Parts: sequence; C-alpha cells; structure tokens
Amino acid sequence: MSHRVAVLALDGVLPLDLGIPARVFNEARKPDGTPLYSVVTFSLGGRPVRTHEDYRIVVDHDESVLESADTVVLATQEPGEDLLATGALPGELAAALDRVGPRTRIVSLCTSAFLLAAAGLLDGGRATTHWTLCDELARLFPDIEVDPDVLFVDNGRILTSAGGAAGIDLCLHLVRLDHGATVASAAAQRCVVAPWREGGQAQFIEHPVPQDTDRSTSATRQWALDRLAEPITLEDMARHAHMSVRTFTRRFRSEVGSSPLKWLAQRRLAHARLLLESTDLTVARIATASGFGDPVALRKHFHTHLGLSPLAYRRAHNAPEPVTAQ
Repeated sequence: MSHRVAVLALDGVLPLDLGIPARVFNEARKPDGTPLYSVVTFSLGGRPVRTHEDYRIVVDHDESVLESADTVVLATQEPGEDLLATGALPGELAAALDRVGPRTRIVSLCTSAFLLAAAGLLDGGRATTHWTLCDELARLFPDIEVDPDVLFVDNGRILTSAGGAAGIDLCLHLVRLDHGATVASAAAQRCVVAPWREGGQAQFIEHPVPQDTDRSTSATRQWALDRLAEPITLEDMARHAHMSVRTFTRRFRSEVGSSPLKWLAQRRLAHARLLLESTDLTVARIATASGFGDPVALRKHFHTHLGLSPLAYRRAHNAPEPVTAQ
C-alpha cells in the first residue's frame, strides 16, 4: 500500500505552495514506475477554498481523510489576524487536528508553522517559518526555538519548512527518509529541481550588499567537497580563498547562511548518509570517507542531528548490510 498524504487547504492558501506536496510525492516511484505515495487535498468541511490569489478552488475531500493519513501537510496560508493577536487555534481547525493519529507525521509549509505552534505541537522543540515572520513566531510562542537560518527543521514526527521553495526541499527530504537518496534524486530530476540545496534561508534574507563582491567562497566550498575525507580546518578554507579567517567567515555566512564549519559538518553528514544508503561499507569506513575520522564521532553526529544510529539509519532505508562486522 502506498504512503497516504493528506494536504490541507485553508482560506488564504497560496496556490503554488499547495501544489508542492503532490508534485514532489507523485514523482517518487518504484523502479517499475509504481507510485510510492498517494496524495489527496482536503478542506474543512470539504468546502471551496478562497486562495491568496483572485480565485477559489474546489476539493473532493474533507477532514475525514485525516484518520487514515500517514502524513498530513498544512499548506502555506497567511496567519489570520486573530491567530497573530491571541496565539489561539480556530476551533474548527483544532477539532480537525484532533483526528490526526498519534503516529501520523505532520508537516507545515512556511507560515503554517503558526498553526502547529497554536496547536501546541511545537512546544519545547525547534521550528522555522518564512524569515520575515520568524521573530513574530518566536514572540508569540516563546516555548519554541525558532531558527531563521534553515530551509526546514525535522523534529521526527513534526517538521516545519521555511518560505516558498523550501517546501520542495522538505518534501524531497521526506522522500529521502522514506525511500533513500536514489528515489529522492530521481523525483527531483523529474521535477527539474535540485535534490539537495546547500545552505539555508539566511542566504535569501535582505542584507546590505557587501563590498568586494567579486570575491566569492564558492570555489573553496567545492574544494572542501572534493576533500571531505581529509582534515579541513577553518584556517585551511580561509587560506584557500586567499582571505583572512574573519573575512572568509563573514563572506561565507552571507553567501551560504551558516558558518563554514557548520556547513562542512552538514556536508559530511549528508555524504555519510548517502554511503549508508547506497553501499555496504562499514560504519568505520564511512566515518573515514566522510571526514568524521572514527565511528564514535559519526554516531554522535547521527544521534544529534537525526536521532538514531548509523546502523538504524541504514536499516530504515533498506540499504545494503555491511559484509564485515562493524
């Protein structure tokens, strides 16, 4: 049976964002072309929905689909004035979310993070939303750690994305978690988008134009990616870019949205995940190949960022088992 995805459209929904889940998930297929997901769009009461643009849409489903959904996606819509004033969830929507099963994955695209926050689903955790509203989300819901720099946040059962195309990044991330990098990359290729984007939404935040804009860190990023298995320090990267450490760090953050060492650790983790999904290398070999050096460091990063061990990650993705003991 395919994984069932239910996408909620509320009044004020952004049509482009509403179509993202179906577009991405419907392109995730088995080698024989069989779809791995079934996607339905619903509204409260099955009523027509007024979009953010100059038209309405009609859907074929109501909130009863929540009871059988494996993943629920709240599409992007502008937070209502009442919600921004009180932080309270509208009663009809609260009743609908009560129908979501305890193991069902819940995803918000962009500003729908306000809805999950108002429902109490983000309390004590980390979340993101469109960068222009991150401060407002943090003010209204102080129990949430709001991260304005990332494209999405994965808390396990609950996931939130930043604005616009970050919904594509998050949906591809879910395909990658469910079925591995190969399936996700193929889906991205059919959608004509990048399977993985570097950096976070901080690179899209409005900043003053820096001086010396002819000097970029892009060549150094590629240099580091070509040497992930080698020890690389911040000084090494700055030296390659022919910059001081301070200038390199500032320019890197303005271009990528994170610090150089944080970015490097993320790329190493992504490479380790790919090796776990697609090879039968041992954890020790993968730790070396991805630049973590030893299995202990690799396991620590996996537990910190993914909440599971490398072996558990490999089993979850039906990847090849190693031919020797780890």
